[in-house]
Amino acid sequence: MRNYFKRYPDENGFFGQYGGAFVPDNLKVEMQKIAEAYFRISKTHDFVSELRRIRKHFQGRPTPMYYCRNLSDKHGGRIYLKREDLNHSGAHKLNHCMGEVMLAKYMGKKRVIAETGAGQHGVAMATAAAYFGLPCDVYMGEVDIAKQHPNVLRMKILGANVIPVTHGQKTLKEAVDAAFEAYLKDPENTMYCIGSVVGPHPFPMMVRDFQKIVGIESREQFLEMTGELPDAVTACVGGGSNAMGMFCGFLEDEDVKLYGAEPLGRGSQPGDHAATVAYGKPGYLHGFYSYTLQNDDGSPMPVYSCASGLDYQSVGPEHAMLHDKGRVDYVPVDDKDALKAFFELARLEGIIPAIESAHAVAYAIRYAKEHPHGSIIACLSGRGDKDIDYVYEHFGLGENL
Repeated sequence: MRNYFKRYPDENGFFGQYGGAFVPDNLKVEMQKIAEAYFRISKTHDFVSELRRIRKHFQGRPTPMYYCRNLSDKHGGRIYLKREDLNHSGAHKLNHCMGEVMLAKYMGKKRVIAETGAGQHGVAMATAAAYFGLPCDVYMGEVDIAKQHPNVLRMKILGANVIPVTHGQKTLKEAVDAAFEAYLKDPENTMYCIGSVVGPHPFPMMVRDFQKIVGIESREQFLEMTGELPDAVTACVGGGSNAMGMFCGFLEDEDVKLYGAEPLGRGSQPGDHAATVAYGKPGYLHGFYSYTLQNDDGSPMPVYSCASGLDYQSVGPEHAMLHDKGRVDYVPVDDKDALKAFFELARLEGIIPAIESAHAVAYAIRYAKEHPHGSIIACLSGRGDKDIDYVYEHFGLGENL
């Protein structure tokens, strides 16, 4: 995997056979403008220094690396957490939102548009838009609005216009559909700031690049704490932004195993999960080519996860390539194990994770049991404030898990 970031993606936005920009011609022109602007300014001193200043003085980076002593004593191994829940706004999402909105401002855009599932991308976009002084529309499925009410209020308080999406399953895929439709009406004056390493080129590359800071910090912090690299790294995977950021720090360290924790939901039957790499096949969705959960006619099939940020029918094209190359193992984690990890981390370590992040914690626990002398870092991509009402309503205090 040497010189990885110089090779991927190629000039057309492909990671191997995956990626690209399969969009209408007028939108393809706008994607090219965004890519050109990104390449032109992203490595300049002014842009980099401003982003570093924002990360340090506004976001509170670097976020800590934390050793879970109690969790490790119970299960074996050494479990560490990269604490992205302590990033300003409560998740990793602000890492790319500040960069995307800064780019939109540079390009003279008058408004930013976003989609959100769990609400963390929406909150981060609302935060970035407020910081840079741009209006912000956030599209969110009605089902997720009900599940993630605290984040809906946060977006509104920050000044964002939260637009309910009422068609289809009323979750993340439909929110993306609605955001794309709104963007198509005025692409010259607006920028659709995609919330993960998905969508047409250049967004999988841009979001990855802005999220690389998570993996870079993690590698440096773990070396400083222990004098060696971890045996394994894990992160939850829906679209895959936190995972891609986390993995970037270790891709060229071939002895470090990488695991993407996918949402198995209620089980392996179609409609009961959103484990795209495990059960999907290559196809097209939202302007890019990657693994997709699809019906025989190519249409997206219904998906489910207790985690609103993970119930998406596809996965970032870079993840698809890394799976095919065998560099990352994508492992299904069901609702029950994720929720058990949610409560266990809270009660043993005093940390309430996002349900999305609890999938990675669940896999870290599984790994620790199987490797009692090994070490693993889990990306704690977000905090669980947004989830406590939903969890209590549907699962109580975890007595029956």
